Amino acid sequence: MLKRTLAVAVLLAVGIGPVAPNHTALAQEGAPTNEDWWPNRLDLDPLRLNSPGSSPLGDDFDYGEAFDSLDLAALKAELAALLTTSQSWWPADFGHYGPFFIRMSWHSAGTYREVDGRGGADGGQQRFAPLNSWPDNANLDKAHRLLWPIKAKYGRAISWADLIVLAGTVAMESMGFETLGFAGGREDDWAALEVNWGPEGEWLGADRRDGNGDLKPPLGATQMGLIYVNPQGPGGNPDPRGGAGALPGGLCREAVGGGGAGAPAPRAAADAIREAFGRMAMDDEETAALIAGGHTFGKAHGAAPAAGNVGVEPEGGALEAQGFGWENTYGEGRGKDTITSGLEGAWTSSPARWTNSFLENLYRFEWVQTTSPGGAIQWIPEGGAGANLVPDAHDASLRHAPIMLTTDLALKVDPIYRELTSRWLENPDEFEDAFARAWFKLTHRDLGPVSRYRGDLAPDQVFTWQDPVPAVDHTLIDAQDAQILKADILGAGLSSAELVRVAWASASTFRATDMRGGANGARVRLAPQKDWGANDPQELARVLAALEGVQRDFNGAQSGDKRVSLADLVVLGGAAGIELAAERGGVRARVPFEPGRTDASEAQTDIHAFNLLEPRADGFRNYFASGNVRTPAEMLVEKASLLTLTIPEMSVLVGGMRALDANAGGASHGVFTERPGALSNDFFVNLIDMSTRWSESDTPGVYEGRDRASGDLRWTATGVDLIFGSNSELRAVAEFYAADDAGEQFVHDFVAAWAKVMTLDRFDLDR
Repeated sequence: MLKRTLAVAVLLAVGIGPVAPNHTALAQEGAPTNEDWWPNRLDLDPLRLNSPGSSPLGDDFDYGEAFDSLDLAALKAELAALLTTSQSWWPADFGHYGPFFIRMSWHSAGTYREVDGRGGADGGQQRFAPLNSWPDNANLDKAHRLLWPIKAKYGRAISWADLIVLAGTVAMESMGFETLGFAGGREDDWAALEVNWGPEGEWLGADRRDGNGDLKPPLGATQMGLIYVNPQGPGGNPDPRGGAGALPGGLCREAVGGGGAGAPAPRAAADAIREAFGRMAMDDEETAALIAGGHTFGKAHGAAPAAGNVGVEPEGGALEAQGFGWENTYGEGRGKDTITSGLEGAWTSSPARWTNSFLENLYRFEWVQTTSPGGAIQWIPEGGAGANLVPDAHDASLRHAPIMLTTDLALKVDPIYRELTSRWLENPDEFEDAFARAWFKLTHRDLGPVSRYRGDLAPDQVFTWQDPVPAVDHTLIDAQDAQILKADILGAGLSSAELVRVAWASASTFRATDMRGGANGARVRLAPQKDWGANDPQELARVLAALEGVQRDFNGAQSGDKRVSLADLVVLGGAAGIELAAERGGVRARVPFEPGRTDASEAQTDIHAFNLLEPRADGFRNYFASGNVRTPAEMLVEKASLLTLTIPEMSVLVGGMRALDANAGGASHGVFTERPGALSNDFFVNLIDMSTRWSESDTPGVYEGRDRASGDLRWTATGVDLIFGSNSELRAVAEFYAADDAGEQFVHDFVAAWAKVMTLDRFDLDR
């Protein structure tokens, strides 16, 4: 089973927010580190995390087996009992922790962003900085403490990552909502991941937009420390026009078109919501369902201003605080005196039950702006309407008016959201179904394909966002068949370089952040992948046509149901090309191959979602598109981290693919060999050869290597090539593979790293 290891960001050019880099060597007695002396050197820390790390579980631990041993029914029953067992140190609102646990689950999963697959519930990163101390996650440390007795009882059989998601799902079911179910399989991380959450150095900073006003990629949330958007309106401003009080004519009568800088805040908030939720992989229907469904439960907490009352976040606390953050000195500091967001109140008359009351209240009342006891802008019914509608969370003798947030009202004033929510108001069953599907997607989007799902609680239906592939419905080829097919492929007139490039184009789309991409499905033949610039579309089409011919001939000659998929054939073709190239280099090598891939259809492929996998740079193929902010070397490390490669694995793959002449577009940069197409260590041998002198060429990003004695041009290179000689750590690896005794090991190490990439998405294999 593939372990989730590396989902980290390369931080050099994009900033790291308020969290300092996690240096590998701690400074002693205030001495500066290498990062302090040379802040612009290439950061290889993302790849170091792909090596055995800090987990106490040991290499032999199989989380899938441990999870499968669980009695899920018993675990759910214990969670359900916990939900209604209020603790004096953190009393449950309305006698039910359900809304609190839903917020915990949502905020764990809701950090997911589709542009690079980072964030999300997998890994349980909510336990670590900075997420454990984000303003938007205030007081969720208490939810973790409430869950601890159950986690302690079940131990390693359920990860924090799974337990946090399961707790929110059970909470909904406990309050009368029928979910689609739950799938386990999220393994815990054991260290905080350095992710680019934004460039700001202060909480709630919002300096993250480009000249067009768009969020700079890869960011999704609108402010530092928020999951999505500010509930009080963009930038915390409830009305960009500077006005106050009721919106013109009341929201029920206001025209719902328009937008822009002069629009009322709920309308401007709709733009921010659509932008942020869209970057978190949610469409308009899913977004509206999540907001309306989520705010059907629970309440906001702003009993008093945070300033002067609320202490520091967990990560900033003193030793004696033991990670218990946001200590509140106002009143009792909990229960009715809780301070979290600064907003105060509930949306419905039954905050601990699933109802359609959120939508009913949204459309029933006209809403006017007010201020919470905590000083936050929110909205209440005009003219004192509904004043006794909502029960108090802790005192049965008190009643309150319902509230709405600026972002809630966006569901009424935005034309698209209004069409959805007004329809759901009249058709509650549609709303319930939409929310169930959106919640399941929210909490499972980063778990990967259904082949990674554990347990018997997952729904039977399959969604396109899961990147489905057909089940194997035929007899797989055996080792003898594979040898026959490799001979047929090599006899089809395809070069080793072509076969390697196509196999790499197919498999290297994988990213460990959300387990998407990879060779399974053969989506390299479908839109949008078949048209990506990095894939050399004309060459790709020609190679695929030849492989399809081999496939037809083989399948047509078989009796029974034995067949080979194109997905398997693409990978097998790469193996054939590498074995031939190794033989040319004087080494016999066998590339491991496991059949079992199938071919996805266009109907099973979400073109928008797969467009986000398009490589803007691929240093392994020496491809670098224009418009990138980071350097080619930095983006090489980024791609290697997504492929869970270590520093030696990244190095040997680059060196081998240069020797194989596998650059995109047939470019000669970095092909430091007199025998291109032979798998050898020539790239490293010639890179560090002191008879070559390197200098910048007249072409930006391209360097020339000339003979020191004659001045004759010997090689050309990119920054990705030369980084293996200029960076001291990478040079150490280059020198190892350039040694006279390293030639054979280089080939075998390349084959091992190649096989790893080819099978990253094979979650069905026992690894």
